Amino acid sequence: MKLVSPAFHHRLLFLAAMLILPIGAALAGPGPGPGHGTGSPSAFSSGAAGKEADVTRTVTVVMRDTLFNKREIEIRPGETVRFILKNKGEFLHEFNIGSSYSHAKHQKEMIQMMEMGMLTPTGVDGAKMNMPRGGIGNLPMVHADANSVLVKPGETKELTWKFIKFPNLEFACNLPGHYQAGMVGRFKVKG
Repeated sequence: MKLVSPAFHHRLLFLAAMLILPIGAALAGPGPGPGHGTGSPSAFSSGAAGKEADVTRTVTVVMRDTLFNKREIEIRPGETVRFILKNKGEFLHEFNIGSSYSHAKHQKEMIQMMEMGMLTPTGVDGAKMNMPRGGIGNLPMVHADANSVLVKPGETKELTWKFIKFPNLEFACNLPGHYQAGMVGRFKVKG
């Protein structure tokens, strides 16, 4: 029996998830309201957008197709970390800080955004992203939360976060199929 490379295995998992997740979303019914949170730091119990002046260290995370170069990142209570996020893969990726529960909820929103054409496997359609979607106040669905950033192939972006509480925090990519294919890591609290 011939073994396949890990990269090929990850691509197969990703493709399978891309086919299965939209079917599951359709069976589950309509998703939550008009979009991703408010973008307000107060919307998160685990932390808030960090201030540049408070950064205590910088962590570089490299994104490849269906994996991060780190599986675990150590953090300290009250620490403000600047994350440098480099996408060296072929697909659009997300770096999102949250619990497994919040990631599961966020994945449903990301599926909606893909179905509406706002997100593609490799990018963001800015025109569709800002169109009204109905729901509460006919607001547009946006991807503008302080704990999350989308990074296109070849791009480098930053996210600065102040860690306050630690409810089993993970960092993950919630584009359809990416989390399920292993694009998730955990934050380990160091005393």
